[in-house]
Amino acid sequence: MEEKVLIFGHKSPDTDSICSSIACEILDKKNGKQFTKAVRLGNINKETQYVLNYLGLEIPELIEKVEEGQMVVLLDHNEFNQSVNGIEKAKILSVVDHHRIANFETSEPLFYTCKPYGCTSTIIFEEIKQLGYEIGKTEAILMASAIISDTLLLKSPTTTEYDKKALEELAKIANIDINEYGLEMLKAGTDLDDFTEEQLINLDAKNLEKDGQKFVIAQVNTISIEDVLKRQEKLEDAINKEIENKGLSLFVFGITDILNSNTEIIALGSKSEVVEKAFGKKLENNRAFLEGVVSRKKQLLPAIDKNI
Repeated sequence: MEEKVLIFGHKSPDTDSICSSIACEILDKKNGKQFTKAVRLGNINKETQYVLNYLGLEIPELIEKVEEGQMVVLLDHNEFNQSVNGIEKAKILSVVDHHRIANFETSEPLFYTCKPYGCTSTIIFEEIKQLGYEIGKTEAILMASAIISDTLLLKSPTTTEYDKKALEELAKIANIDINEYGLEMLKAGTDLDDFTEEQLINLDAKNLEKDGQKFVIAQVNTISIEDVLKRQEKLEDAINKEIENKGLSLFVFGITDILNSNTEIIALGSKSEVVEKAFGKKLENNRAFLEGVVSRKKQLLPAIDKNI
C-alpha cells in the first residue's frame, strides 16, 4: 500500500490551516490522488469547529511528529519552528503559503508557492482553477471560511483583490450569503469562556526567532476586549510561565475586537520595550491599545520584528 502524503498547516491551527488542508484532501481524492490525508498539529478553535459542524465533517487526526522520510505538504506556514516535530527530516513535496519565508531549508527541490495574499485558500483556489478541477459545495465553503477567517470578512488590511474575487466566486458555488454566514462563523470563534488562560494564549500563537532571540505573538478574536481583560492577572501568570519554559525574550498577546477593528495587547518579557518602540506607545499595566490594528501578519509582526 502506498504511503500517505500528509497535508497540514501550522501548530495552534486556525481556520485557514484546517480548512485548506481538508479542501486539498477532498479535491485530491476527487481527482484520483487517493493517498493524501489532511491532519492537524494542535487543537482546533471554536470558529473552525463551527465550520466543520456546519458541513458535518470530522476533525482531522492530530499528529505530534513525523518519521524520517515521511512525505508531507505544508500549508499556511513554512518556518520549521511552527511545524510538526521531525519536519527537518521529512520529505517536503510542496508548500503553499502567504507568510514570510524564514528558517526553511530542504535537501531536495520542491513545488513552492508563496503569494502575498490574505489567505492560503485564495492561492489554492487559483491553482485549482488553473488545473480545471471542479469545485463542489463542501470545498467551496471550506475555502470561503478560510478566507473569511484570515481577512476578518474582508476587513483586514491583509485583504487583496484576489481574496475578494475568490470569495465572491466561492460564495456563488456554495450558494451562501457570505456576510450572514461569515459573521456567525466569526462570532462563534469569540466564545472564549470555556478556555483556561493557558489554552487562551496558545489558541493562535506564532513562535518566532530572530538573531537568536525567541518571541511569540499570540492573538484571539472577541467582541468584547473588556471581558478578556478581566482575566489579565491569570493571563499574565500563564504568559510568564511560557516565557520561562521556552526561554522567550518577548510574548505579545493580542486581543482583537472583530466588530470595531481594534486590538489591545499585553506584552511581557525582557524585551517588552520593543513593543513601545514598534507602536510609539507606552505600556501601561503591561498593556497598549492599538486603534485600527487587527492583523498579526501585516501590522503586529512587521512592527515588532523591525525593533527586536
